[in-house]
Amino acid sequence: MFIVAALYHFTRFDDPAALRAGLLAACVANGVQGSLLLAPEGINGTIAGSRAGIDALLAHIRALPGCAALEHKESPARTIPFGRIKVRLKREIVTMGQPDVDPAARTGHYVTVTDWNTLIADPDTVVIDTRNDYETAIGTFTGALDPGTRSFGEFPAWWQANKDRFTGKRIAMFCTGGIRCEKSTNYLLGQGLSEVYHLKGGILKYLEEVPPTKSLWQGECFVFDDRVSVGHGLVPGGLASCGACRRPVTAQGQQQQAYEEGVSCPACEAEYGPEDRARFRMRHHQMDLAATRATVHPGP
Repeated sequence: MFIVAALYHFTRFDDPAALRAGLLAACVANGVQGSLLLAPEGINGTIAGSRAGIDALLAHIRALPGCAALEHKESPARTIPFGRIKVRLKREIVTMGQPDVDPAARTGHYVTVTDWNTLIADPDTVVIDTRNDYETAIGTFTGALDPGTRSFGEFPAWWQANKDRFTGKRIAMFCTGGIRCEKSTNYLLGQGLSEVYHLKGGILKYLEEVPPTKSLWQGECFVFDDRVSVGHGLVPGGLASCGACRRPVTAQGQQQQAYEEGVSCPACEAEYGPEDRARFRMRHHQMDLAATRATVHPGP
């Protein structure tokens, strides 16, 4: 059994590029795979490996400047849901495009999973899903408002266009692991709101701790690895991932003519041309060959 660890931490890195080589070396030395992002505002990512490997890497990360208080969330996996390790430098660890947003300075009120149901059931609370449209399509909380954004960077414009609808209301937001809410709640506080709340630990923490009989969650939760989605108890779901656009594909979607494994799905049928499809088809063939030969293909 392997451990999948999702993590993020907002802190000020004066020179994130100087941290990359040591972090990558620690991942390789401990047999950890996945994806980590470094930016001046902190670190974000999902990694997988053995118990010892994950513990060693988390110790390395917590030794980075300002990261001693880093928290993470874990789930089990029968296989490592990543083909390699990537440590990338970014301008933001989650892209919002709002230079004045600073979660390290302040965020909304944290709400534990035990108090979340009561908060979102209150008619004076507006519940907003801050994730992208393809994520909300496969699961969300009962009564949650879906902004229909294709990227997190669209959220501020959506808020400005809709804010008058929420006058006098309490705002409660949620996302997969909590990182987007750190920024979105800071953004709303900067807009003059005071009653802004968010789910501590995100959907993953809720699904880990709240049993189905007491849950207000409907569907599955999209995750950014080869498991594609998880349900209550963080058990892997039954979805596939499109090899072209990386969106989740349901069992019904996999039966449609527009679906070709590794090449296309109903959601992206019109988004790519013949040359792109030929490239995707060749890549999928190479990945099949790599699997047959028991070697690792870098993947999409």
